[in-house]
Amino acid sequence: MSCISYMGYTARVQYDARDKLFVGRILGVQTIISFHADSVSALHEAFIVALEDYLAGE
Repeated sequence: MSCISYMGYTARVQYDARDKLFVGRILGVQTIISFHADSVSALHEAFIVALEDYLAGE
């Protein structure tokens, strides 16, 4: 398990070998926010999009 951070938020990241996807979940928020991608660079982008969507809705 690995972690990535953006704007002070952290996400836990795991690789799902069966689906061949990186799957992430943002930590420290009450809402379950998950995201996924098939590459590391796309995963970072998906994390940013998911977090910004969440923050826009607060």
